[in-house]
Amino acid sequence: MGEIDDTDCEHVSSEEEQGIALKKSADSDDSTSDVSDDSTDMESSDTGEADTPKYHQANPEAMLENAKQKERDFRKKLSQDARTIVSDSIHKGVKLIVHRPEYGPNSEQEYESLSNELMPVIREIARKTLPLLEHDISAEFARNHYYGSKFQADSVAYKDFKYFAKKRPPTESPSLAVGLRIDESASMAAFGRLEAAKRAVLAVYEFCTICYIPILIYGDTADVSRLEQMSIYAYADYDQVDANDRFRLMGIRARSNNRDGMALRIMAERLAQTTQQTKLLISISDGQPKAMDNYTGSYATQDMQQTIAEYERKGITFLAAAIGQDKDVINHIYGNERYLDITNLTELPAQLVRIIARYL
Repeated sequence: MGEIDDTDCEHVSSEEEQGIALKKSADSDDSTSDVSDDSTDMESSDTGEADTPKYHQANPEAMLENAKQKERDFRKKLSQDARTIVSDSIHKGVKLIVHRPEYGPNSEQEYESLSNELMPVIREIARKTLPLLEHDISAEFARNHYYGSKFQADSVAYKDFKYFAKKRPPTESPSLAVGLRIDESASMAAFGRLEAAKRAVLAVYEFCTICYIPILIYGDTADVSRLEQMSIYAYADYDQVDANDRFRLMGIRARSNNRDGMALRIMAERLAQTTQQTKLLISISDGQPKAMDNYTGSYATQDMQQTIAEYERKGITFLAAAIGQDKDVINHIYGNERYLDITNLTELPAQLVRIIARYL
């Protein structure tokens, strides 16, 4: 299974790793995130005048350390789960680490710049989509609301003003889960592909957030070092929702090689375990799979096609957004029915969002 100590791997001497396709970037060592808690006010057992509780300021350093530990534990679990998923595949000996990229002020500034441009289009698509979700997905009414679309006369007796019922939102019974896989191979740095992919990922993330759609966004690369043959970057994960994930997305990079079949298998298995009726996995890639040792050509193609066939039987719908020079190869691997030829990269964000909306 390639199980290794993640902590040790992240401090391997760079001199030992010369000869790998590309040198590991500084970003890929990031495995935790500084996440602040929603509140720094903690209620004390002391009481003041009129027996009202006093509040004191919590220790921010302790809260920050707790958040970091939570991220470390989650990252470790993701790594263990991913290794288990590939343990009975041709990738079982590949040394794998899952990262949770960090974010900072620069990430927030970049996000603000991109979102200011994209959000008007995303909100408009979401505005047209939400009514369909409310009427088509939900048939049950939740009682005891202060406002709603259905008056409950029998609730008046309680005199608590909760006289209305309204349809349960998609958060309680969403019909769709989305996985978005980003190829972070070195060739993505060319011809504006990386920027296009980042904009598309942001658009998909925000659309799914607005529409309460569970979203899984992973990037991947291969061969960053001898002890890290496969790297997964967990930018957003529905098992640990974090509003700051939108800033993590700005850490998407062009890195090294790509082992597509392994990435698809890990994400497809995660989606297969969800309870949603429709499970959509979209891969954004600019080229054919290529990783050490000899993961390329017909061998890699066969692995990917077998993975797609296996998980389609488990209810996963695959789509491939081809944004590079190997479009014919990607078409051959995925098949015409799963292939999206993205000729104009500027249209990629809105195009992917509209495609997702059609699956609702």
